[in-house]
Amino acid sequence: MARLNLLEETRYEKLPVTVYPDASFASKKVAKRIANLIIAKNEKGEKTILGLATGATPIKVYAELIRLHREEGLSFENVITFNLDEYYPMKPDAAQSYVTFMNENLFDHIDIKKENIHIPDGTLKQENVAAFCLEYEKKISSYGGLDLQVLGIGRTGHIGFNEPGSAPNSGTRLVTLDDLTRRDASHDFGGKENVPVKAITMGIGTIFKAREIILMAWNYKKASIIKKAVEGEISSDVPATYLQLSENVEFVLDEEAAAELTRFNTPWLVKDCVWTDKLIKKAVIWLAGTVQKPVLKLTEEDYNNHGMAQLATEKGPVYNINIDIFNQVQHTITGWPGGKPNADDSQRPERAEPAKKRVIVFSPHPDDDVISVGGTFIRLVDQGHDVHVAYQTSGNNAVWDDDALRFVEFAIDFAKSQGEEPSKLEGLYDSMRTFSQNKLPNEADPQEMKTVKGLIRKGEAIAGARFAGVPDDHIHFMDLPFYDRSKVQKNVSYEDDIQETMKLLREVQPHQIFAAGDFADPHGTHKICFNIMVEALKRLKTEEWTKNCWIWLYRGAWHEFETHEIEMAVPLSPQEVIRKRLAIYKHQSQKDLPVFPGDDAREFWVRAEDRNRETACAYDKLGMAEYEAMEAFVRYRLD
Repeated sequence: MARLNLLEETRYEKLPVTVYPDASFASKKVAKRIANLIIAKNEKGEKTILGLATGATPIKVYAELIRLHREEGLSFENVITFNLDEYYPMKPDAAQSYVTFMNENLFDHIDIKKENIHIPDGTLKQENVAAFCLEYEKKISSYGGLDLQVLGIGRTGHIGFNEPGSAPNSGTRLVTLDDLTRRDASHDFGGKENVPVKAITMGIGTIFKAREIILMAWNYKKASIIKKAVEGEISSDVPATYLQLSENVEFVLDEEAAAELTRFNTPWLVKDCVWTDKLIKKAVIWLAGTVQKPVLKLTEEDYNNHGMAQLATEKGPVYNINIDIFNQVQHTITGWPGGKPNADDSQRPERAEPAKKRVIVFSPHPDDDVISVGGTFIRLVDQGHDVHVAYQTSGNNAVWDDDALRFVEFAIDFAKSQGEEPSKLEGLYDSMRTFSQNKLPNEADPQEMKTVKGLIRKGEAIAGARFAGVPDDHIHFMDLPFYDRSKVQKNVSYEDDIQETMKLLREVQPHQIFAAGDFADPHGTHKICFNIMVEALKRLKTEEWTKNCWIWLYRGAWHEFETHEIEMAVPLSPQEVIRKRLAIYKHQSQKDLPVFPGDDAREFWVRAEDRNRETACAYDKLGMAEYEAMEAFVRYRLD
């Protein structure tokens, strides 16, 4: 019976999928499978032929293999490896090369023989690449093929660098990288313009010949492409779907990467559910969107025809369910994000007391506050709350060199206009310009250039916060050290960052915290800043003020919360939308074309307005009042 139930739950899935609680646990499981294969082969006196991947996904697998080697004696002397791919052109000693990656993350720490390591050569002349690729295939075949191929998956659905359009029988070859793939790699190269346009990759046909294939994926950023790869139709548009044809493949996912699979995202379509309040709200809002009706117009037929007959039977009649969900959604709407004084707050998202709250808006980058929560930020100030803003990082990484040089030129010209001798500045300018002209991809800026770029972002942030009405002594520049440190160190300590955050929290003792909960940020800065803040609060939990401190998470720069997740929605009038836009305009270095735009080509103010309007539209379609725009929040609970 259990087996039948599992088959029912996974009936939309066209290949085997194993889901683990988190990436660390899953990585250890994969590493153990690799280790067991090596041990079994060693006992038979045979070599193990591994196909290896690069990128963030396999790093913890390699770390566990290193641990197994050092602590449990796992030997790699009889292991032969073939890497999937390499950028082209690419020098092997470059920081971004996969030779460097593999050496730093695995090969330099185990007893593998150097002659047993094979990685595509990014230094070849282009006329020699085809012959190299043919020889690469022959080498794999000469060892009897790959015993195990480890894969990640790109957001285009690529495996290796087999981008959309790749043929299922393709071999090792030179390919052109998809624009999204290059954008995803831009942070490692200091901008998309520095990412190579081409790469050498094993083909899908080569991968297919492996006797075992494990594709791994972690976190929400991969959830949508995993759904397409696992449940979608086989298509060259998503090369990973070709793996559905293999009898030797398994997808290993963490819970976040699996989140959009049918059995997790809409489980009522595949099994009977335990109908919790959260699941009921999600299902009813999903149903309203699916049949394109307001919540109060949903019928029993709608429930029955869309896998929700069990809900109707157990919790019905359905009209009562509809009314309950309608009220829940309606009660998230408030024009008083700091709580409405002298009002009944039993049906409101925020407390009425204290009437005047101390508030900290944490902003990971110097513009996240106005982009993601600008309307609410301004509203809190207008309604008389004691609002502080804390810019957690300098943001100096996201300023063009040209802008930094322009500001130094201005300083020189201003000094001359005042009759001052700007010789030191001119020398600084010359050295900065020389550095910029000879700068290597992702090369760390000299300190003076970091300082100028940081000051540019600081000035913009001050202008934005002042526009929102925040007094200067409530504008805090934390400049958390991890931000610059992580550019030159792999193992970063966050202790001083945590201490700095604790100091600010103790100083303000906030009743409300607004923090970025948008972990799709391609740089990971949002998540790091969030983790630092949470750790600081946990260490302060014995202090009395923390018991009355609520945390609200915001999104908006990259994507928005799902409607069923929203716990507070703050409507914005047309005039408030314009005020928010003007606050975003203060961040001129991020306008037009920022250094790291992500995969959304719209300017930040445009995407912010569009998403706020989309949230309002989603509420309108559910049958709520029609607003111009809405900012959305989810409450985070430490316990």
